[in-house]
Amino acid sequence: MVKHAPSSKKGKKAQIGKSKKSAKAAAKKMKRINLARMAKKTSARAKQGQISRKIRPHWNQKIPIQTQAKKKLPAKAKKIKKQISAKAKHKKIGSKTLKILAKKATGVEMKAKQKSDVAKAAKIMAPTKIAKISTPAKEQRKPRCVVLAGFGLNAEAELAHAFSLAGADAEIVHFSDISSGKKKLENYEIFAIPGGWSFGDDIAGGRVLSNKLKHTFRSQFEAFVSSGKPILGVCNGFQTLVKLGALPNISGASNQEATLTFNKSGRFEDRWVYLKPQKSVCKYFEGVSFINCPVRHGEGQFVPRDKKLLDALAKGGMVPIKYCNELLDDSASYPQNPNGSVENIAGICDPTGKILGLMPHPECSVIRTQFPRFTAGISSEKNSLRFFENIVKAAREYVQEVKK
Repeated sequence: MVKHAPSSKKGKKAQIGKSKKSAKAAAKKMKRINLARMAKKTSARAKQGQISRKIRPHWNQKIPIQTQAKKKLPAKAKKIKKQISAKAKHKKIGSKTLKILAKKATGVEMKAKQKSDVAKAAKIMAPTKIAKISTPAKEQRKPRCVVLAGFGLNAEAELAHAFSLAGADAEIVHFSDISSGKKKLENYEIFAIPGGWSFGDDIAGGRVLSNKLKHTFRSQFEAFVSSGKPILGVCNGFQTLVKLGALPNISGASNQEATLTFNKSGRFEDRWVYLKPQKSVCKYFEGVSFINCPVRHGEGQFVPRDKKLLDALAKGGMVPIKYCNELLDDSASYPQNPNGSVENIAGICDPTGKILGLMPHPECSVIRTQFPRFTAGISSEKNSLRFFENIVKAAREYVQEVKK
């Protein structure tokens, strides 16, 4: 006897349940097969250096950690992206897995870019090969300039700064340091006396200071003059050199032959003036077309002993600088000639041209911003600086001659 399956609803349900269970079992089996295939392919890619971390599929099944290859190239990241897109088309991979794979690919690409950037930076920072250059000869020692200070002299800082800009090794030294022997003039190549009011211009401008020099270090000063080193006197320094007999000293006896007395205007003159270099034995104005600088004195009028001396100065080329106007006319009168000096004489030198004295202050016009109209673009600091450079040049030539 053959038994037939029950035709009741319960029997049908049981039958459907069995088929569902078998379908679920088949699906699980397929998942395991797919997982195994995925793990195998993932392992192969990891060995090629394409994936470096854990990959967790959406079913939370762990896959053994794969090691990352040491070398990475941007091309590998592109391969991973292509493989991801191919798998997404032909096989159903979980969205979470795709995101993880995409993240890994991006990481590989970024690391490769960082590595490339580091390599570029290293290349830029790497020391370049420079051709060997022959070592230049040792720079010549700067000529040493002593700028006198003390007893009312007050423009020493400006004068020292001008010489420093011109290439000298300027040092401000107090009068007492020289008179006491603490400092010696023979150790310097330039001697400069600045402006000011030494001893308050008592008796006359520069009179007391010149007498004090005579009775303290006159022998040092005379040795300095005999050596042929440059000597400069500005304003009160000019007055001192004239009353000391060092300027113009045509006779060679170091006796006073001229003077600097009260301005013809009868007042203190504080203004900017123009100076025109003249043909002379003094080489300190070579290459200088004119100088624009201030005057500030009450006793600046140059008066020679007599007409004969004045003619001797002109004949001997001992008037290197004169007052002039903006058109460089050296016959202009007051106020272009601020003190009324005869023949517009602003400065004189000795017969050798090594000792120079002048009333104006070229040391106050070596920087553009010192000029009253510099904001309008009017300045001539190069001319004043050239004047000091010429003095330094003369000192340097002296040093070279001594070495020979």
